[in-house]
Amino acid sequence: MKLADLPEATLEKVRSIRWDRILEKHEGPEAWESILQYSHPEFLPVGEYHVLLPVDVEHHPNITILRDILSADKRSLTLFLQDTTYGQNWYDSGFLAVCDRLENFFIAIVYHEWFVIERPSIFETNV
Repeated sequence: MKLADLPEATLEKVRSIRWDRILEKHEGPEAWESILQYSHPEFLPVGEYHVLLPVDVEHHPNITILRDILSADKRSLTLFLQDTTYGQNWYDSGFLAVCDRLENFFIAIVYHEWFVIERPSIFETNV
């Protein structure tokens, strides 16, 4: 799936969506319109889903999905990811993305920096 292949009506929907961010000490709402205008985003495959994150496509080779959580109604996808584009350290490479389904893909409505925290073994169960 490619962003350029989307119908204009779908691109208009994408442009109208706002997302919340906390990135590099900058926070607040942002418009997807500005991301499309000033960046080069592209769909990131996550399992069987296509996800649009507010990052340049050049980041994709550096992104590792650490955890993905699909809501019961399959309308929301939460991602914990690591993007080592700008650094290898746990404190400058973790992100949390909350994405909502738009037509046949997911789009980020929240994208925050996250200190990569490994899941402690006390959460493991023998189910």
